Amino acid sequence: MSDKKTNQVGDTGHVWDDNLRELLNEPPRWWMISFYASIAWVLVYFLLYPSIPLIDSHTKGIMGWTAINEYKEDLSKIEQVRAPWENKLKGMSAAAILADSDLTNYTISSAKVLFGDRCAACHGAGGAGNPGFPVLADDDWLFGGSVESIQESITAGRQGMMPGYASQISTTEVDELANFVMALSQGNGDSQPAGKALFDSSGCSGCHGADGAGMHMMGSANLTDGIWRFSSQDQLESVKYTIANGVNTGEDTARNAVMPSFENQLSAGDITKLAVFVHQLGGGQ
Repeated sequence: MSDKKTNQVGDTGHVWDDNLRELLNEPPRWWMISFYASIAWVLVYFLLYPSIPLIDSHTKGIMGWTAINEYKEDLSKIEQVRAPWENKLKGMSAAAILADSDLTNYTISSAKVLFGDRCAACHGAGGAGNPGFPVLADDDWLFGGSVESIQESITAGRQGMMPGYASQISTTEVDELANFVMALSQGNGDSQPAGKALFDSSGCSGCHGADGAGMHMMGSANLTDGIWRFSSQDQLESVKYTIANGVNTGEDTARNAVMPSFENQLSAGDITKLAVFVHQLGGGQ
């Protein structure tokens, strides 16, 4: 039977191993129709859409379609949907927005992209924080967690300062202070009397408070809660480094902890939206 088929269909003359012959079978009709239809579609596409690059431009296509025009049309549709909400938000304070659940929900949805574009690179997705950058989803705030304080932080930026003590106290005293701070974070500060005495005499209590709980007006850290801005696998060594070298002193060895001002980068409305968004991440006070 195979010999009959071979005799009925032409071949190319190519034969392998004396019995493998290359035939000239035509493709199925449906395949040929699809093939020629695809060629026709390509020609139509070239006529309708931008397609052929030229020396300094490209063919525009009969429809005049461009990706940027489509983007603008879609954006216009979105803005039309948002317009009633945006009109309500104009001039409203963050506190007033939070008092209205519908406006709060809209603001959170609207500000999610703002946060992703402007804040997430440092503070992490969802405000989860990154090494050296505060978590925004907990209730630990250097400058206060009220929506007004958050809005002030976004608007004006923040740059606290802690002096380095390496030139003021000995290495042994740095160790004693660090041990006290670690014990304080574990609720056991009384176990380190030498460090406690240094904490008071070296001026640490003037910023961090006599109880080490921090002061919002100073932007000083709460040392009693076990939340570390400069976290490390060896937290004791990290605390020693901060005590010795300080924060934002201008020295190369100092810790860097600066939040930029967004006053000239974002509109007042966008800053208000971000304040509401951050406040509602879970840690707002």
